[in-house]
Amino acid sequence: MALKATIYKALLNIADMDRHYYAEHNLTLAQHPSENDLRLMVRLVAFMLNASEDLQFTKGISQDDEPDIWLKEMNGDIKLWIDLGQPDEKRIRKACGRAEQVIIYTYQEGMANAWWKQIQNSLSRFKNLRVVFLNIEGDIESLVQRSISLQCNISDAELSVIKDDTTILVKEEQWK
Repeated sequence: MALKATIYKALLNIADMDRHYYAEHNLTLAQHPSENDLRLMVRLVAFMLNASEDLQFTKGISQDDEPDIWLKEMNGDIKLWIDLGQPDEKRIRKACGRAEQVIIYTYQEGMANAWWKQIQNSLSRFKNLRVVFLNIEGDIESLVQRSISLQCNISDAELSVIKDDTTILVKEEQWK
């Protein structure tokens, strides 16, 4: 019997002082059986950092030809492609060819550093690619609940995720 995705509801109140974007987003996320809580929260963080009215989660892990998050134009063109983790060069090349802008959010410092050292030289040719390491200070996985309400404040490339009396800081380090 196949395992089914777990559904989460998230209410995000976003105040992004860097981009002057202020909005509330009511989201539904499907957590693939192979996706852990940390990756689920990193997907939510990536959404917070790029929030817009038209930004959407995709089928993600279960779909090879789609990113984790994207922003598509009305005509179907991909304006923004967001992947998480350490994708291989072939996937990055494909993303850069299909999208106007590509962002890879990497996390888990040890694995991210090893991946970056191995791939960084081959990525220099992609002008529409950004690679960002997310330095997460605090136990972001402790925020995971089936229904969650978060306050998200962004200022000077630093995200504060607040739930009740818990604050998690996420700092962006631009690697490319």
